[in-house]
Amino acid sequence: MKVALVNPAWTFEGSIYFGCRAAHLPLELGYSKAMLERNGHEVVLLDGLLEDSSNKALAERVAAFAPELTMVVTAPTYLFWRCPPPELRVPSDFLRHLAGRGGCTVIAGPHPSITPGPALAKTNADVAIMGECEEVITALADSGGSPVAHTAKRGPDGTVTCLDGPHASRFTDHSALAWPDRWMRRHDHHHHRFERQPEGAGAEVEASRGCPYSCTFCAKLAYRDSYRRRDLEPLLEEIDRLIAQGTRYVYFIDEIFLPQPTLLEALVERNIAFGVQTRIDLWKPALLELLGRAGCVSIEAGVESLTEAGRAELAKRCAMTTAELTERLIIARRHVPFVQANLIGELGDDAAEVAAWRRKVQEHGIWANDPVPLYPYPASPDYQKLWGRPDDLAWERAHDHYLRSFARFSDIQDQRPARLAELEDVSWQR
Repeated sequence: MKVALVNPAWTFEGSIYFGCRAAHLPLELGYSKAMLERNGHEVVLLDGLLEDSSNKALAERVAAFAPELTMVVTAPTYLFWRCPPPELRVPSDFLRHLAGRGGCTVIAGPHPSITPGPALAKTNADVAIMGECEEVITALADSGGSPVAHTAKRGPDGTVTCLDGPHASRFTDHSALAWPDRWMRRHDHHHHRFERQPEGAGAEVEASRGCPYSCTFCAKLAYRDSYRRRDLEPLLEEIDRLIAQGTRYVYFIDEIFLPQPTLLEALVERNIAFGVQTRIDLWKPALLELLGRAGCVSIEAGVESLTEAGRAELAKRCAMTTAELTERLIIARRHVPFVQANLIGELGDDAAEVAAWRRKVQEHGIWANDPVPLYPYPASPDYQKLWGRPDDLAWERAHDHYLRSFARFSDIQDQRPARLAELEDVSWQR
């Protein structure tokens, strides 16, 4: 079967999107391509941002390929499935330009995983994949387009039929990905790197997927949830390929980069810098020293609240005191040139204490953000605490609540994010 995999041409005007807006390697589509080709399918993989292509141009290329199956994602990268743009205007725009010329159209991402009915209606796609997509799109192609588990379809009367729930890929044995040289020449973004001016290509890599913790704000209930660690051999093969292509920096997109001495010792032997997101309370001083020696130049560490009560409210399961967390951050900064401590707003932390703590850690070269408000993503426990299980209006409800509740937003957002209906410019309920 001929299959087209598309990361559309993303645009973020008016969006609340919290994620980085630079181009990133579409790992979910890379895995899908590798699995599909291994099973004998012919695949074209297109990326609007990496190829500087419009949705109209992408649609023409897909139409020229004449696929029997076309999958488009509803978030810019696996890295930000937990905080995607709530609006579906970009994948919808691509599918409008495709205009029925891509065979069976499939959407994959956080939106169809949580609310498949509205996602299908808004995009007018034929099939929605619920959960992690690489194994499901392969099964769909293997079946010749017949229904498979972990997919949803919308009938003529609007009724949505779901076959099982969201899927979790095996992941551990995912093969080493290979990216086109032309993409790597364009991919000069070094994600979350601030200690120096980037040189050479950057890349994103996945060493583990999921997280053993269940913090209330984290939108991972239907995808990238259970913790899995990738086999070391294909992971290092992938990193070595990237190095051979001129990559100087990789960012591990893992939800939580847990201490893994064998991986760190292997990275010591390679000329590559890297960045991670993690929990600082899980790293002992000796492992932080190894982390720095392995090439880590950027740590994003979730502290969230400066009180034990605040961390407990978020279900952090953190055994350390604030003083202990602070000391561990200071130790990390001795070995890693950029360390960031994330704080969340609306937890009742005293503003003066937060300001004093931020000044204290900044004196040690640690950057801590001004606490920002949370968006209650429908895949998060916070959403369910407010409204219960997500229904067909979950994204609109979360979006309106966020806009009503806060007068100040994060630094990367527009001055005042637009409402979802304005962004999508579609009334899918008609």
